[in-house]
Amino acid sequence: MSEPVARWAPRAAAGVLAVALILTIVVTTPWHLIDLPRPDASLDFTAAEIARQNAFRHELLPWSTTSWVLAILVPLAIGFSPLGPRLYDAIRIRRWYVAVPLLVLGLGLLTSLITVPTDVMAERVTRKYGLSVQDWGLWTRDRAVSWLLMSLGLVVIALVLIGLAKRWRSAWWLPAAIAAAVLVLGVSFAYPVLVEPRFNHFTSMPAGALRDEFMQLAAQDGVPVKDVLVADASKRTTAVNAYVSGFGSTRRLVVYDTLLKDTPPAQVRLVVAHELGHAAENDVLHGTIIGVLGAAFAVTLPGLLLGARMADPRRTALLLALIVAGTTLASPVQNLVSRRIEARADYHSLHLTNDPKDFVAMQHDLAVTNISGLDPSRWRYWLFATHPTAPERIAMGRAWASEYGTPVPPLVPR
Repeated sequence: MSEPVARWAPRAAAGVLAVALILTIVVTTPWHLIDLPRPDASLDFTAAEIARQNAFRHELLPWSTTSWVLAILVPLAIGFSPLGPRLYDAIRIRRWYVAVPLLVLGLGLLTSLITVPTDVMAERVTRKYGLSVQDWGLWTRDRAVSWLLMSLGLVVIALVLIGLAKRWRSAWWLPAAIAAAVLVLGVSFAYPVLVEPRFNHFTSMPAGALRDEFMQLAAQDGVPVKDVLVADASKRTTAVNAYVSGFGSTRRLVVYDTLLKDTPPAQVRLVVAHELGHAAENDVLHGTIIGVLGAAFAVTLPGLLLGARMADPRRTALLLALIVAGTTLASPVQNLVSRRIEARADYHSLHLTNDPKDFVAMQHDLAVTNISGLDPSRWRYWLFATHPTAPERIAMGRAWASEYGTPVPPLVPR
């Protein structure tokens, strides 16, 4: 590739991918579903419930926020300083394809170890409030598995990018963008069968009335579901949840065993209807398309910033810092899209069940059980909230009932 082309080609590719990414987000995101009244937690949550949630978050957030800040600052401080190349040189291994994985694993381990004290304090808070029930052995094991999986993913990314840069010099970003897109697509298929089992044990729900109801609900919704699985979440938490993962041949409906324990059947049905809404709207596929475009776009940015210098393995720490910076800056947009998608799944579940009364009761009970934030600060909402708040979801249930001529659910009994 000639020098003039090498200069403008990644800019042009980044521009095209950015436009495609923005258009995809704009077109596939449900920006408006129904006019909502202003959410008000005091209408449906008792003073004691609000106080418990506030107390929990007052104790938890200083520790969890500190862990989040440290997890960002450590790789940034190393990657954007001379310390990154020095750490690579300290490994003293001439074969770059051995030194790079060691550096990535080491930096990941360092970050994980630095956040241990604050993560321990956060875990102690969740135990104090009965949300976490796991022992310290399982907690440590989960952290180790998370570190290993994340580090292995970053090792693959670093090896591929540096290897391609060594092979194609200034044009490495083009095959790298294609490889990143293929990787995201592959992970979407593989995640349910390769990653999820590392944290939970899944069993097919036994034949019976509840499984039959779930499958009938899926059939009524026109959603092909391969299986209904029960996750042994109770070994870690008292929180309740369900989700749909994968698509095509790997799509399955997963429910926490905690959800099946004490939750009223009508509320379980609504939770399942919500998850079927994700499948009916092809949310996993849409998310994968956005992820593919986002990954390809993200790879062009180091191409603009580093060019042929990406071939230097001493810049591995800088690459990791760029990844951390990029994912952090992208999180508000990702969360905004996620909240809209989750709201659409709520809207879908109301249409599927025609049961706004139990929907409102479910949102109240889930928020109380999970000690969910009822009125987070705006900056936390934008940075961390992947779902609408419980008061927002309750407002959705009442607005839907009003619009479709169904009795508006009364306030939750105090």
